[in-house]
Amino acid sequence: MTTTHMTESIVRALTPFTTCDISDALIKLKYPHGGFLAGLTLWSPKRQEGPTKIIGPAYTVKYVPKTNDYDPKPQGHYIDSIPIGAVVFISAPARIVNAVYGGLMSTRAKASGAAGTIIDGRLRDLQEHRDLEYPVFARETGITAPYEVVRVSEINGPVRLQSEEQDAVINPGDFLIGDLNGVVCLPQQLAEKVIDLLPSQIAADEKVAADIKAGKTFTEASKMHRAGVKQP
Repeated sequence: MTTTHMTESIVRALTPFTTCDISDALIKLKYPHGGFLAGLTLWSPKRQEGPTKIIGPAYTVKYVPKTNDYDPKPQGHYIDSIPIGAVVFISAPARIVNAVYGGLMSTRAKASGAAGTIIDGRLRDLQEHRDLEYPVFARETGITAPYEVVRVSEINGPVRLQSEEQDAVINPGDFLIGDLNGVVCLPQQLAEKVIDLLPSQIAADEKVAADIKAGKTFTEASKMHRAGVKQP
C-alpha cells in the first residue's frame, strides 16, 4: 500500500469518531494529554456550532519574528504547496497581536483541496472564511496583517504548540482532527493502534448510555460493559 493510500485509509477509519474518542484511545496508549492541543477552537464555518469535523495529515507552517535573520527563508509561498487532503497547521510566535492567516489563504487552501486550517495564533477576515464554508480553527481573531512583525521560516517541519499549559509538538504527517470539542494531534506512528482500540471503546460507551437511560446507575452500567474494553 502506498503512503497516500495508507493515509486515506486511516482518515476513513477515523471519520466516524470524535476528538474525544480519539483522545481517550491515546490516553490508553499513555500519550500526553491524549493528544489534545489546548486553546484551539472552531471559528469557521460557524463559531463552535454545527457538525464540522476535519481530519487529515498535518502540513505545518512556522512563523518567526521578522527580526530573526538566522532562521531559514523558504522560497515561494507555503499556500501554493498544500497537498490534497492535508490540514494546514500555522504556528505563530506566542503573544503576537497580528493575525497570521486571512481570507485569501483559505481561498487558496480550499482550491488546493485542503481539509481545513488550524492556526496556533490569530486569524482575520472571518466572514471570508465563513462565506467559503471552509473549516478554520484558531486561538483568536485579529485585524492586522502579519508582515510587519513575522515571516515564514519553515514549511513542513516540526512545530511546538504555543502553550504554557503543555509541551506538545506537531510533526508533518501527524493526523490532526478538529471538531466542536477542540483539536487532537494523533502521531502517525500511533494511528493504527488507536484505530484498533476505538470500536470496542465506543461500543462499550453506547451500552453504558443505553443502560443508564433504562434506569441503571452509571456504576452498574460501567462495571458491566467497560470491563471487557480492548486494551493496548
